[in-house]
Amino acid sequence: MRARTGTSELLRGLVHGGAGLLALTLKFLTVPQAALVAAAAVVFNVAALPILGARLFRDGERRGWLDSGIHLYPFAVLILVLVFGWRMEVAAAGWVIMAAGDPAARAAGMSFGGRRVPWNRSKTLIGTAAFAVAAFAATFGILVYMGREAPEAALLAAPTALFAAFVESLPWRLNDNLTVPLLSALFLCGLVQAQATRLPEVLPALGRPFAAAVAVNALLAVLFRWTGTVDRSGMAAGFAVGTLTWTFGGAAAFTILIAFFLLGSATTRLGRARKERLGVAQGKKGARSARHAIANCGVAVYLAILATTAPAPALYLVAFVAAYATATFDTLSSEIGQAWGGRPVMITTLRRVAVGTDGAVSLLGTLAGFGGALVVAGLARALGLVGPAAIPIILVAAFLGSSADSLLGATLERRGLMDNEAVNFSNTLVGALAAVAGALFASASVGAAG
Repeated sequence: MRARTGTSELLRGLVHGGAGLLALTLKFLTVPQAALVAAAAVVFNVAALPILGARLFRDGERRGWLDSGIHLYPFAVLILVLVFGWRMEVAAAGWVIMAAGDPAARAAGMSFGGRRVPWNRSKTLIGTAAFAVAAFAATFGILVYMGREAPEAALLAAPTALFAAFVESLPWRLNDNLTVPLLSALFLCGLVQAQATRLPEVLPALGRPFAAAVAVNALLAVLFRWTGTVDRSGMAAGFAVGTLTWTFGGAAAFTILIAFFLLGSATTRLGRARKERLGVAQGKKGARSARHAIANCGVAVYLAILATTAPAPALYLVAFVAAYATATFDTLSSEIGQAWGGRPVMITTLRRVAVGTDGAVSLLGTLAGFGGALVVAGLARALGLVGPAAIPIILVAAFLGSSADSLLGATLERRGLMDNEAVNFSNTLVGALAAVAGALFASASVGAAG
């Protein structure tokens, strides 16, 4: 049985990787043509492949789409083409990352084993490293093939491959044939649109901000650790997040980060005795860990870096503020709602549920979250990060991001497909994207009116 399983996994890996070669055709296809081919592949994998290639399926993969990487593979390609077809090199890169990285990680992990990733005991360090190397090679190759110069392709491929490997290593139960290509393509799209290949040009000017950021964040890391607002991992991650934010976004962006952290920490401790009685109080007496820092701040740090290289940074700064406004909205609505909001309702059914239920919302919590988002948006306006027209966009984006948090909590988190940190990361991403869409729409409306 073990030999048969090994043979099946080898065959599966060969098919998985070989199908990635079809990404080369995207250079010559229009979006409708590529979408039609991907849609046909979805139908084939669902209807015919279980009969023609039964050995490719693992145990349990026939139960549903979310359980089957074989079903999700062409579906992910279809989404890549539909969403990123206007940047076909991005769609192609997302495809080859999925095709090359997963078999490489599986082969390395099964062959060499070794130490486990600290945040996911089911993944090995060598498997994650193999994923990153394979993803870099595939991304670099496809970008050069699609017309990029080699130095540019390398600058884009390296961070994208590292990000993809990190996403693949996360302890989500969502199938990585869906999460890895879509998030990696979105990451790469941001780099391309913000002209991140200019980063070597701007780095020399960041020396003084970096020195100031290191000094201030080292002091704050020790202070927050001493006061118990972060644990040891949170101190290290907070130092990194704060240093990167100040270096690339400036002192004003760093102030937004601190405002979110202080608001979140304060409301986490408010009503703690009541939360403990209800069994919903955050562990470690509210001390933030590295997982919290990455989940709530990762999107914003990325946007701060993009704002440094973008010819027009205003859009990325609006998204940066919206990400923190969303995180603030979500944290305050949850903490205050659980303490004093009474019995909440489930966002999907509007039925009363117990306090602390994933996907539950309350009126008081929602109002508190809106107030927190308003504080963040107003502070950003006062610091000159955004203009007055951005305030309503940020507030709407924060509400949408927090609502996405509740919807994911009521659906995927309750099913065990996402943990709380994955949901928090997703809500800041939704908030940032909603702000980008709102700002672009407002700009287009003004242009049309003019």
